[in-house]
Amino acid sequence: MSSFISLATKRRTIYHLGNNLPQSKEAINDIILEASKQAPTAFNSQSTRIITLFGAEHHKVWDMVLEALKPVLAADVFEGTKAKVDSFKAGNGTILYFEDNQVVEDLQAQFPLYAANFPKWSEQAHGIAAYGVWLALAEANIGASLQHYNELIEDAVKKAWGIPAKWSLKAQMPIGSIETPADPKGFIDTDERFKTFG
Repeated sequence: MSSFISLATKRRTIYHLGNNLPQSKEAINDIILEASKQAPTAFNSQSTRIITLFGAEHHKVWDMVLEALKPVLAADVFEGTKAKVDSFKAGNGTILYFEDNQVVEDLQAQFPLYAANFPKWSEQAHGIAAYGVWLALAEANIGASLQHYNELIEDAVKKAWGIPAKWSLKAQMPIGSIETPADPKGFIDTDERFKTFG
């Protein structure tokens, strides 16, 4: 098995995170920055933007999630959801992924023939960047998961950290020490997902 496939196999969604990482904040930021820089983008647009949160700032974003969820969930449902959100908060930090819509709009104006595609390519850029970062974190034995509370917290996030209006929040990735490994992963039948001809 190739080293890349081994790494892709190692990357898993880790829900039981802890605050016991040996890496410094600076070392973690270096991993995130370099992995995201190397992610390919259509027209080399480099539209992905990343904010990392540690310490009280990391806790703040998950408090925002709970504050936004409490009015819209029934009390019994909220308690289960709170336990899940608390598991993210128990980690070491959070990565906030954004796409810069100004980049998308500028490319649409510059290349009108492809205008309808640039928003799709921006979404792809985010996905590739998040996956690349996730792989790099897995290589460093840092646990992570990808969460999407975007519409609930985007306005509060932008206000709290002075995020430009044109940046669109795409995902939140809590990170931390792996306190409980992921369960074995199930797969659909190969015939349902893979075909070859010729």
